[in-house]
Amino acid sequence: MENLQIDGGRLWDSLMQMAAIGATEKGGVCRLTLTDLDRQSRDLFISWCESAGCSVAVDAMGNIFARRPGRDNTLPPVVTGSHLDSQPTGGKFDGAYGVLAGLELIRTLNDAAVETDAPVEVVVWTNEEGSRFPPAMMGSGVFAGKFTLEEAYATTDVDGKRVDEELDRIGYKGEGCGDRPIGAYFEAHIEQGPVLEAEGKTIGVVTGAQGQRWYEVTYTGMEAHAGPTPMARRRDALVGAARLVQTVNRIGHDFQPDACATVGMMQVHPNSRNVIPGRVFSTIDFRHPDDDRLAAMDETLRGEAADIASACDLDFEIEQILYFAPSPFDEKCVAAVRTGADRAGHPHRDIVSGAGHDAVYMATVAPSGMIFVPCEDGISHNEIENATPEDLAAGCQVLLHAVLETAGAR
Repeated sequence: MENLQIDGGRLWDSLMQMAAIGATEKGGVCRLTLTDLDRQSRDLFISWCESAGCSVAVDAMGNIFARRPGRDNTLPPVVTGSHLDSQPTGGKFDGAYGVLAGLELIRTLNDAAVETDAPVEVVVWTNEEGSRFPPAMMGSGVFAGKFTLEEAYATTDVDGKRVDEELDRIGYKGEGCGDRPIGAYFEAHIEQGPVLEAEGKTIGVVTGAQGQRWYEVTYTGMEAHAGPTPMARRRDALVGAARLVQTVNRIGHDFQPDACATVGMMQVHPNSRNVIPGRVFSTIDFRHPDDDRLAAMDETLRGEAADIASACDLDFEIEQILYFAPSPFDEKCVAAVRTGADRAGHPHRDIVSGAGHDAVYMATVAPSGMIFVPCEDGISHNEIENATPEDLAAGCQVLLHAVLETAGAR
């Protein structure tokens, strides 16, 4: 089994075919969840899986499970995968690499006529990015019981379209969610950061993920004419929001090492050049590997955001829409990845994920682990996101070893 080799060229070809769906001029993809392009990517994946002899099931959240049977199909499957949806200006490897590395693993087992003791499944999780329907990691979140199906279905995009309606429309609304047993879960992914490339490491052995808190904040003042309204009498919501941006950035610096703090989205109303803004909606993303420090960031934000509202004579609302604690991965799964890197002969290092992944939710219901490979300049969530065929093949090879060790093979 140690001599079994994945086909890196075939993996690359599959990635490039998938990247043609929703391709952008700068070399990335725009494949928002539950759009027609998302449907096309799902259809292509299923056609490949069926050609590889897999049975395919779709649950009520549109999560897709492609199963290669094992010698003992009463055993819970070893599952690997990721997502196919993207950011509006996304890259062609984020998510898709983990899905297609799983497919390449199954093709490799087929080529060598290898039988695993437990079944092996490749999963596509719905709405990992959360860019169209927040929050992120919705499909795996419902599967793991972090959100109810009803909550997910009722979520709307900026045009008021609901998740359940869009699942119906693209034909991917199945039945049941979270009732499938899973023996272990592995996810291969580009790092989305600069550490591996900077240190010359091919494999990141992911030991866990940072905790995250997402917020939605609204400041409400009063729209007024930009000319006749004296400065001292204004209730300018954008002034409050601008101070909040500075506050969030300062919190990120104050809670080093390892803290990240971002205002990623802002909507100004009425957004007219000669009207004082009366309402501003913004989003905040906090991350830290230490849950106590993350909680302290939360406390600081709430206090200072309220102080800003008072100083600017604004009404103020803040809602935390997502929270998960720092998530350590299963020791045996982490060890399987580390052993796989050693067997494949690739330099590796332990690493904590700065981004959220479906593996974070899966770790709450099954033993889980992740494999990182470098991406150029650490850039992701960007059309110029890039990774080498050699590094992608290396990660897939490590995934093969980890899955075979966990599923048992002969």
